[in-house]
Amino acid sequence: MTISDYPSKLSLPQTNPGVSTVLEYLVIKFPFIDAQVWQQRMADGKVHYHDGTRVSAQSLFQPQQRIYYYREVENEPRVPFQEEILFQDEHIVVVYKPHFLAVLPGGVYVNECLQNRLRKSTGISELQALHRLDRVTAGLVMFSVNPETSHLYHHLFETRQIHKTYQATANLREGENIVGREWEVKNRIEQSEPRFRMQVTEGKANSHSVIRCLKQSNEKALFELHPVTGKTHQLRVHMQTLGWPILNDKYYPELQPLSADNYLAPLQLLAKEVEFIDPISHQPRHFRSDHHLSLN
Repeated sequence: MTISDYPSKLSLPQTNPGVSTVLEYLVIKFPFIDAQVWQQRMADGKVHYHDGTRVSAQSLFQPQQRIYYYREVENEPRVPFQEEILFQDEHIVVVYKPHFLAVLPGGVYVNECLQNRLRKSTGISELQALHRLDRVTAGLVMFSVNPETSHLYHHLFETRQIHKTYQATANLREGENIVGREWEVKNRIEQSEPRFRMQVTEGKANSHSVIRCLKQSNEKALFELHPVTGKTHQLRVHMQTLGWPILNDKYYPELQPLSADNYLAPLQLLAKEVEFIDPISHQPRHFRSDHHLSLN
């Protein structure tokens, strides 16, 4: 059994969904976790309020209370790739995240996520991710290390003042020559079935990317991608929309059967660069990963 070194947290909703206790709400919120598991966690002191007071099986539901709990998994896989800190000051850390490493705890990953690895290696328990990358995507991720200034950096993401550059590779059809071409993709992306996949639907566009081809070999092409919006799986869906699904994508264009990670065939998508005006120093910031995708 692996238990998280750091608590996860949630705020009870303003509107009571028809429960009497915190326990009843957690059972509804997490339907795949048995009530007896929550009862045992509470008995062991692994569920508590913001001030550290324990939550018991009898604790009453009160709207907007903050609850902390420690995630557990039976067998947590070890991701055999290492993150790299590219920049650190008193406000932020910029890190290269390898393929297959989750940014935050989720699923079978508790301590094997980028945030918890960094908290351990830096000793900064307040460190918090400012945004996310898919677990299978590699590249730059920014973290806040100062709770007093984190909202300033969050605001940059919320107001689209962070400019990101990605790279991706895809297979070409025979005879295609697309070097130097550019596409502006705007469409509406919504959840599909199963819900972790996205699909293009009719309606007002809520996603926007600019994509161009940098170079190609006989069989593959390297693309540069600039997401204007930040919808889930946006770049993966937009590349599929153009007819060049990203190489080694298990979700698009067709959902592949569930299988173990193939470390020799990672998704060929890389968050290469981030640029922004620092909200504290008001100076331009530009971070770039030395990692690159190959056409070989």
